[in-house]
Amino acid sequence: MLTTIANLHKHIDEEVKMGVWMYNRRSSGKIQFLQLRDGSGTVQGVLVKNQVDASIWDEAKSLTQESSLYVWGKVRKDDRAPSGFELDVTNIEVIHIAEEYPIAKKEHGVDFLLDHRHLWIRSERQRAILKIRAEIIRSIQSFLDSDGFSLVDPPVLTPSSCEGTTNLFHTKYFDEDAYLTQSGQLYMEAAAMALGRVYSFGPTFRAEKSKTRRHLIEFWMIEPEMAFVDHEGNLEVQEKLVTHVVQSVLANCKLELKVLGRDISKLENIKAPFPRITYDEAVERLQKAGVEFTWGDDFGAPHETLLAEQFDRPVFITEYPTNIKAFYMKPNPNRPEVVLCADMIAPEGYGEIIGGSQRIDDPELLEKRFKEHDLSAQDYAWYLDLRKYGSVPHSGFGLGLERTVAWICGLEHVRETIPFPRMLNRMYP
Repeated sequence: MLTTIANLHKHIDEEVKMGVWMYNRRSSGKIQFLQLRDGSGTVQGVLVKNQVDASIWDEAKSLTQESSLYVWGKVRKDDRAPSGFELDVTNIEVIHIAEEYPIAKKEHGVDFLLDHRHLWIRSERQRAILKIRAEIIRSIQSFLDSDGFSLVDPPVLTPSSCEGTTNLFHTKYFDEDAYLTQSGQLYMEAAAMALGRVYSFGPTFRAEKSKTRRHLIEFWMIEPEMAFVDHEGNLEVQEKLVTHVVQSVLANCKLELKVLGRDISKLENIKAPFPRITYDEAVERLQKAGVEFTWGDDFGAPHETLLAEQFDRPVFITEYPTNIKAFYMKPNPNRPEVVLCADMIAPEGYGEIIGGSQRIDDPELLEKRFKEHDLSAQDYAWYLDLRKYGSVPHSGFGLGLERTVAWICGLEHVRETIPFPRMLNRMYP
């Protein structure tokens, strides 16, 4: 039976067999050092010439980068090795000799690497990012599942927009117009009225002609919705979730964070509660810093970065002006020109990673919002029904997975946070 590199700690001083790829090979006279990977990790295999048949030695010498093979050997503990172990190789069986690998051990341009993304993800750095992404997904779902949330899958094809934006991918649904979803939120609100606490996890699409380091055309969102939860309760769930995710990555991805050279001291400081400032206070902070900013405008990336630099952990900016936020957000009863919402801004210049709000639960106010935002009462009739049949206070939020991965990994661009990024001028591979 095959074992994996990740499980070598269970087989110290035992003979094992693994299926691997050759990552690198170097020779020192009568010893070959084989850098092997299997997806679960990497390990160095040590092949000594006078301890194996000549045919095995020669086969090992023929291996090129990314050649595949079965390897047998004895597991030896070695604290100097990155994995903590080495493999004293006793036998190999070549499966396939790879052609000359296009991604050499040198600097390549971004376009070249993205053209070869299907191969680039095999590199140690990209593997580390994708392993951390998987841990973030796992920890998000485990947190929500253990906190009484049920996973619900909203449709990808929708007849209307959630945010009222024109940045939608249009398609035909037989004889009707349809759009690729930009959010599952409205459907999650319906599900929350049935199941109490729900969340969706899936792809969303924004037809925005943006080339910034924070944006992708296709990205993944986690969108919880909660019945009988107000604005304050919503924020508490968010900060507990993010704290849990960061602590899970620190506990389970030590090697991957080391590969990325991530300063983990900045992550170790991420603990609830998070600081909170109102939109009003944020505007004052910007103006004091010499930034020209008018109350009622939305924050851009430079504004968010300047504000985030004033804190050592994520910060909530709450109660934005009503006229710059989505139609479904509940106004502050004591100050209707602002809504009960919050954006969570990540530290280190990574911008908004969560946006959420308490939702309007008054049917008359929601109908008024439809008119103000020029939304079809017919298209949104089902959404209004949620307020006609047992309306309750309810709240929710959306967490952008790729921005969260970029922040936790300390990456410069979100294109590395997803296996196959879709950007303004790229849909290959």
